[in-house]
This record gives sequence, C-alpha cells and structure tokens, in this order.
Amino acid sequence: MKKRIKVLRIITRLNIGGPSIHVSLLTRGLDPDRFESILVSGSVSDLEGDMRYVPERLGIKPIFILSLKREIHLPGDLKSLVRLLKLLKRERPHIVHTHTAKAGTLGRIAVFLHNLSHKRKILAIHTFHGHVLQGYFSWTKSKLFMWAERLLASITDAIIAISKSQMRELAGTYGLAPESKFRIVKLGFDLRTFSCLENVRGRFKMDLGVGRDTILIGIVGRLVSIKNHRMFLDAAGIFMKQHPNLDAKFVVVGDGELRNALLSHAKTLGIADQVIFRGWEKDLPRVYADLDILALTSVNEGTPVSIIEAMASRVPVAATNAGGVRDLLGPLSPRNGGTRFHVCRHGILCGQNDAQGLADGIGFLWSETRLREEIVKAAREF
Repeated sequence: MKKRIKVLRIITRLNIGGPSIHVSLLTRGLDPDRFESILVSGSVSDLEGDMRYVPERLGIKPIFILSLKREIHLPGDLKSLVRLLKLLKRERPHIVHTHTAKAGTLGRIAVFLHNLSHKRKILAIHTFHGHVLQGYFSWTKSKLFMWAERLLASITDAIIAISKSQMRELAGTYGLAPESKFRIVKLGFDLRTFSCLENVRGRFKMDLGVGRDTILIGIVGRLVSIKNHRMFLDAAGIFMKQHPNLDAKFVVVGDGELRNALLSHAKTLGIADQVIFRGWEKDLPRVYADLDILALTSVNEGTPVSIIEAMASRVPVAATNAGGVRDLLGPLSPRNGGTRFHVCRHGILCGQNDAQGLADGIGFLWSETRLREEIVKAAREF
C-alpha cells in the first residue's frame, strides 16, 4: 500500500470566521486513503467568538498550542516556535500547511529551521485568506509586514490564493512573490444547510422582536476595524433618513473589541432604535432565512464567507469592492445603478468607505423587485 502524505495544518486560532470553517473541512475532507491530516491551533482571545465546535462536530481533535495567539508577544511566540519544532520532529509530516498571519510566520520559520538540520525536507505551503498588509496597521508597520511576508515567501514552496483578485494583489500590488509561486484554490464549503430554509423562516425575526414584514438588513462578522462596521451604521443612518416611514431594522451579527464603540456611534447617529446588536449566532441558516439584504463593508477581504452563505440562502448582497468580493459578485450588469454603486450579476457593489453609496445601493436593491429576484437567482446558481 502506498504511503499516505502527512499534512500538518496550522492555524493561529479557531475563532469565528471563514478560515476556521475552511481548515476544519479541509482536514476532514482530504481523501483519507491518500492523506493523513493533523490540525494544530492556537488559543482564542476573550474578545473573540470561539469556533472550536466546528472541528469537534467533524470528529477532529486538534492539537492546541496555548501560547500561539494572534497578538505579537515575543516570549509566547518563541515558546510556540519551540513547540512547533518539537511537533515537526515527532510527527514527521511531508507538508506543513499554514493559515492566517501568525501561524504562517511561525509555521514557515519552524519548517525552515527544521530543514536546515534534517536531510528529509518538509514542504511549506501557506494559504492567504485575507492579509494584514492593508487596513490593519500604520503605513510604517504595514511596510514592515510586507517585507516580512516577502522573506517568508522566499522560504515557502507554494502560496495559495483563494481568488484571482487576491493573487493579483499579493503578487502584483505588494510583490510578495512571482505569480509562478502562487496557486489559486477556491474555498470549499458545505452549503447544504443553507439550501432549504423554509422550516426556520420567521424564527430569527421573532427572537429579535420584530415583525415578519419588517425589512431586515444585516451584517455578519467580527466587530473589528477591518470589517468597517462604522460604515454600515453610517449607511443605516442615511438609509433611514431617505426612507423615514419604512419599517426597517439593521442587525449586527457578531461581536468583538469594537462593540461598545459601535453602540455609542449608533446612539450618536440617532439610530439606536433601528440597530440590533445580536452577538454571535451559531445557527447561521436561521439568520439568513430572515435577512432581506446582507451588507458587507470590509476594507480588506479574501473570499468573504458571509457573502457565499447569503448567496446560497437566496439573500441579496450589497458590498464594498474589497479583495475577492468582486470575484463573487461577478461582472457588471447591463442594468445601470446609481452614480455611487454598480449593479453586478450577483449583487450590488459600492466603493470602500462610501456609506452614501451603500445606502443608495440598498435602497435600489429593495425597490427593484424584479431585478432583485434576477440577482438572487443568478447568485444562487453561481
């Protein structure tokens, strides 16, 4: 029998988000006759939602390195590096596949150090889900991270981008590595739970205390600066001024370090009664079953899972032009939109930090019933 390829898959933490779902499904889904997969994860901070239940439901028992955390902490990072080197020596993988920035850094350094002192070479592969080169840090720090990523790319055997737009950005805009080192592998998800939602329709609105006919506009994701929820609230304020008599609510599904600041901003805008901060929801199909429109306001994205889930759930999308969003929303439609947004085959696209454009796009999407149905149908098929 041919020897299986052993893959050690490392992610910084299993927090709420697409990467946690992806690494769990990838670990479970690779052909067990050809691959042996081991999942390694760090710890989730108190300010983040925990998604360790995803690998548990799939029968995966990750190896946890408690010192491996998102934040830069030299003693803890050195401790994590030593632990990873011990894991490489013990498990003897053929491939180390890293996900997210901190795991990508420490994991690839560990492989490099291991290969210096061992005859048997371990291959290093890194997947970019998003990146920290835009929107996270100051210009100076972003430049430092860019140079660090270039050095890491030089000791990486292959880099996986999850969309063409992302690869062009990483290889072209930031010059991390030549395109020949990149492979484009789109994310894979199990969307069956989003395919038939009739049996749960109405439950989420009931929990929120809103009527069945209330227009529910939602955003799903971590409450961190890169997701730009402030723009979502600004757009909500503009939308309500444009449609003062419309029975509409804006729901924020997720939690994070900016929750209190966003609550204050909603009060400042005078829309606290129209905005509901829901926190984390494990049962996302129930959420999408009652959303009338999904918004995404990110400054930086890889392939946003909330858009994929919304499209599978027949929920129309209005989103900013960030990362792989355009790849999901598709080409421009011959139908003209407004001056501050574009109609795409699978949704509405507006500029980054353009709250007016998002508000206009949401209003247009809601008013054009026939177009909305066409967009939802095309998005669902896609």
